[in-house]
Amino acid sequence: MNHELLFAAAGDKTVTFALTGAKGGFARTLLAQSRVMPGLAPAVLCDLDVPGLHELCRELGFAESELVVATTPAEAAAAVERGAVALVADIALLTAAPYDILVEATGNPAVGHTAARDALTGGKHVAMVSKEVDSVAGVALAQLAERNGLVYTTADGDQPANLIGLHSWARLLGLEIVAIGKSGEYDLVFDPETGRLTQLDETIDAPGMAELLTLGTDVGATLAARAEAVAALRRSATADHCEMSVVANSTGCVPDVESLHYPVVRTAELADVYALRADGGILNGTGVVDVFSALRLPEEASFAGGVFAVVRTHDPVTWATLAQKGHVLSRDGRYACIYLPYHLMGVETPITLLSAVLHGRASGGGAPRQYAVLAGRADRDLAAGTVLTMGGHHHDVDGVQAVLLPAAQAPDDTAPLYLAAGATLARDVVAGELITLDDLTGHDEDLLGAWRDGLAVSRP
Repeated sequence: MNHELLFAAAGDKTVTFALTGAKGGFARTLLAQSRVMPGLAPAVLCDLDVPGLHELCRELGFAESELVVATTPAEAAAAVERGAVALVADIALLTAAPYDILVEATGNPAVGHTAARDALTGGKHVAMVSKEVDSVAGVALAQLAERNGLVYTTADGDQPANLIGLHSWARLLGLEIVAIGKSGEYDLVFDPETGRLTQLDETIDAPGMAELLTLGTDVGATLAARAEAVAALRRSATADHCEMSVVANSTGCVPDVESLHYPVVRTAELADVYALRADGGILNGTGVVDVFSALRLPEEASFAGGVFAVVRTHDPVTWATLAQKGHVLSRDGRYACIYLPYHLMGVETPITLLSAVLHGRASGGGAPRQYAVLAGRADRDLAAGTVLTMGGHHHDVDGVQAVLLPAAQAPDDTAPLYLAAGATLARDVVAGELITLDDLTGHDEDLLGAWRDGLAVSRP
């Protein structure tokens, strides 16, 4: 889309949004960006920590007169109607105020689902940032939006939307997609001078890595050796599996292995690594979603949590020309990697909000279906009565390893991970077992209903 058309379509209209999880890191990036954009403004900001939210807004330059702490529906509505921003702690107050689109960013599966459902039934579009909600209820919420003539969409700037958009672009061009994916959140930065490797704020000795900076003739052996060299670091994240489930459901691409491959790869090697095994790569089939750990030297640019698509090349002259211009091709010339080495969080999200409200368009692909299931395997023996607590930066579920299964291969009673989060086990579960619906008690019934509705829509 020509982005200038978004502003032309707006005319004098200002698109207004509500934002949940409004004191979070993503929320700040969106709020900061909205402060410098014409035609976009917050109407209602919702967070449990209203004093902290108020302080954040003042830090971002909101005048005191622009902010109203509202505790009733009437107060929230009155604040927005006079052009102020309502600060609320209760998602129930979101339905009282006028605005165009809800940005759901709580990261809480049950709360986020309720907020999104109520927005859609109340005539408001939804941009879903909470991948935890999307992995369970995204299909059902998209159907609800369609029935109500509204938009339900992922949000530009988040990796799922960026990757879904890249997939849609590649398909439009007729490219044969072999694999799509993203890098893990943090690069692996190797310093040959010290033999040490750093991931975020953790540094380890990795002297063998100096001999592994090129793939060599045996890709699998090199990748195995690299994995061993960085074994002391945790590279797999529940959040990665969750994001790839959202991507799978919007694209039809599915995981090659349930734990995802997580190869340690330099950017220039992606087309060689994400090739079929018969061609020296790691894949068992095509149409795959996956995550890699980006390996680089200190002076090299970061992949920045970006996204990629590996496609088959067709006309050899075309792709040889592109290789001369610096594009990434496999050594045999059969595969090419197209990538976006960034995701800018809420800095990009305004594009989604304007597109949804002004043009009725979702970011990326069409209506999602349940092509993959984000599930969980017990990573130790869990006793009946155990509460499956969700926490940490990546919203891990204690005692449970996230796995991503093609929906066609998942048992019918498989529990989605973020329905299980916060629930209590009704029976003992042995290490390695999938968590099933019958294993759970105390889960959110509305969220379960949305999961079942999504499955029903997705089945032939």
